[in-house]
Amino acid sequence: QVQLVESGGGLVEAGGSLRLSCAASGRTFSSYAMGWFRQAPGKEREFVATISGLGRRTVYADSVKGRFTISRDNAKNTVYLQMNSLKPEDTAVYYCAAGRTIGTGTDYDYWGQGTQVTVSS
Repeated sequence: QVQLVESGGGLVEAGGSLRLSCAASGRTFSSYAMGWFRQAPGKEREFVATISGLGRRTVYADSVKGRFTISRDNAKNTVYLQMNSLKPEDTAVYYCAAGRTIGTGTDYDYWGQGTQVTVSS
């Protein structure tokens, strides 16, 4: 079992930055690919970014490429999402997820409870 706890969400003006963190329990963190997803009101959950277990491979959604950066610190069992140049359309609940293989679908094995990000115009 892996438990995930996100933090770092909040209210920010357009053009601002936030860094989300996701702390994971367990001793096998580096064996999991980690992903960030988001869900806006009335919309389906969508892929944002993912990183492989050792951090050698990353994949981003086109909508965030060049603005968001995913990283991980396996010594701290934590994955991060640095979000720059935020736009109102980035407003959503952001979820981190852990899975055995890197991917852009929602078929990850474990999910956090989510953290709200609100970008004002």
